[in-house]
Amino acid sequence: MIEYFIVEDEKLSRSNEILESDCWINVTRPTIDDCAWLVNELGVHSEYVNAATDDEERSHVDDDPREGQTLIIVDYPMRESAAETLDESMPQYDTHPLSILLLPRKGVFVTISLYDNPLIDALVKSYTRGNAELRQQRLLLDILYDVSQKYLYCLRDIDRQFKRNERELREYMRNAELIKMLGLERSLIYFSTSLKALQAVLIKLDNGKIIKFTGNDRDDIDDIKIEVSQATEMCDIATKLLNGSMDAFGSVISNNMNITMRRLTTITLTLSVPTMVFSFYGMNVGMLPFAESFLFPILLSVTCCIIVAVLFTQSKLFK
Repeated sequence: MIEYFIVEDEKLSRSNEILESDCWINVTRPTIDDCAWLVNELGVHSEYVNAATDDEERSHVDDDPREGQTLIIVDYPMRESAAETLDESMPQYDTHPLSILLLPRKGVFVTISLYDNPLIDALVKSYTRGNAELRQQRLLLDILYDVSQKYLYCLRDIDRQFKRNERELREYMRNAELIKMLGLERSLIYFSTSLKALQAVLIKLDNGKIIKFTGNDRDDIDDIKIEVSQATEMCDIATKLLNGSMDAFGSVISNNMNITMRRLTTITLTLSVPTMVFSFYGMNVGMLPFAESFLFPILLSVTCCIIVAVLFTQSKLFK
């Protein structure tokens, strides 16, 4: 789906055609026809379009000064679909590429999302209220800032999920909680990789060789770099905490298994004694004590009492 946006009276509005300058084109879930339109009608490099429509493409910057085209790809966080989530009660996160094409000679700014992008939807609503500016540098910085804020929001949500799941693990120690921990670890790995690539993109943009920024724009770039650095630090801390908790719970599970094995070993040794004694009385062995006496039931009762007492004592000791 292709949408055209222009600014009228400082407010963003949809348009039915491309203007000669200051036009924002948003492409969501691009089809083959949409990709062909970008190449044939808008003149975008086919390599750029292929990279923008690749879900596995990592964050980077490509620039072609001769044609006046710049491609910026950044990964943005997104909740996984219900089919991909390990547990619907605990949503997991993944990252998907958001492609930004700058065509300054045509005065066109293009965004390409492979999925419905809430970041773009929120930016459109914000610009619709007023103070909209489709200057390419300004729009690029607004998108990068929203991406950094989205990472911080998702990391805080992961931290809340981790604390809640940790409490449940301490109380129940079930496999379901451990699987949820694995899902959180996977989300953090995705975030860590994407945030490092995003930092590299910001450093490349900050040098001013590809895009010329004004003084206020450079202040905004510094703010974005701080936000991304904070998100990276939060991600590293959360990963360390999660790995430490997983190791601790693994030790607890191993210790509980050792205690269970000790109990089972004690029960087995206790039961082996009367089994051995009763085996003699079950065979044709002569000269056994109490073989023909009423004392045998008494001995059997005493033995059972001793077994019960030993089992009870051992269960108390190993709790």
